[in-house]
Amino acid sequence: MLAQLTILATDLDDIKIDFDSGSLTFLKVVIALILFGVALDTKLEDFAAAIRRPVPIAIGVVAQFVLLPALTFLLTILLDVRGSVALGMILVACCPPGNVSNILTHRSGGDVALSVSMTAVSNVLSIFLLPINLAFWGGLSPAGDDLLQSVDMSIWETFGEIALVIGLPFVAGIGISRIWPRVGARAHKIVGPVSFILLAAIIVLGFVGNFDIFQDYITIVLLAVFLQNALALALGYAIARATRLPVRQQKAMTFEVGVRNTGLGLLLVFTYFDGLGGMALVAAWWGLYDIITGLVVAEVWRRRTPVAPEAAVTV
Repeated sequence: MLAQLTILATDLDDIKIDFDSGSLTFLKVVIALILFGVALDTKLEDFAAAIRRPVPIAIGVVAQFVLLPALTFLLTILLDVRGSVALGMILVACCPPGNVSNILTHRSGGDVALSVSMTAVSNVLSIFLLPINLAFWGGLSPAGDDLLQSVDMSIWETFGEIALVIGLPFVAGIGISRIWPRVGARAHKIVGPVSFILLAAIIVLGFVGNFDIFQDYITIVLLAVFLQNALALALGYAIARATRLPVRQQKAMTFEVGVRNTGLGLLLVFTYFDGLGGMALVAAWWGLYDIITGLVVAEVWRRRTPVAPEAAVTV
């Protein structure tokens, strides 16, 4: 059995997940909708609030863009995963959070205002930091470096793609929220849930359309995703505890670090890596798994800790 898994793992670097150009365009639209939904719930005052509370924001930025990719890199070496799986794990670690982190923070009774501010700041920073982080940590990976070198992906091209998918929807959403706040508030209630339903549908249809591949190879990424997801959630909680943040901010930090926008990761996999097997499997499974684990953690946390009245706000 172990020998069979080793052979499968070796072949995984050569597997390509089928995803046509029409589906890729639809995925871009869905990711743009997700970021548009985040922006509709973001106000310019959130950035001002972030400036007034620089310590937790700075802690979150360091945890997301320095510690998580670094620890993920070490995890890929410890697990001795194949190159495509290693790159997939590193890519997920480099992705920003989405507004699922805001929803989970709200459900757990955490500091929603901090969560929204951190999500806004993280998504803006990811436009610049995601391609740099991916190139840096992917280049250091003994397993993933050769695959990364074989891909025609420049930092500037990736920066342009991310700026298009994140930057434009973000600016549009903030603008609408600023000029027409009632329209923005109503649209947010629709755009957010619809975009995530569409993303889940894309992932599920991808599983169905490539069922034979997923059936043969999904077991290879199960442990990797399980450990990385646990690591991300634990990192957010641990760094919040270590820096003595209040309980409600600990909850926000846990989900901001532990929840990743893997839809953006999938977009990059199919845009630059031609649906590379291990990367696509890791990002797709992460997209479903972290929502499940996040909901479980949020519900347990809500039951075990009191919810402050100001935490009960609509996200």
